[in-house]
Amino acid sequence: MEITRRSMMTNEEHTLDIDITPEQLDRWKGGELIQRVAPHLTPADREFIMTGTTGEEWNQFMEGDDEK
Repeated sequence: MEITRRSMMTNEEHTLDIDITPEQLDRWKGGELIQRVAPHLTPADREFIMTGTTGEEWNQFMEGDDEK
């Protein structure tokens, strides 16, 4: 299903095709944990659903964070 979110990191809007059903998305919006609703998703896909942050943005902003 195509999901469009605005990134919390860059405020840019992104659309990704993620393997999640409308029912699963409704369960998450209703308060269930995304890990429980869609355990088959990658951490990057779950992060995108929750925050709109893409894997590329995450890597860009978190690169070298371990050194701080």
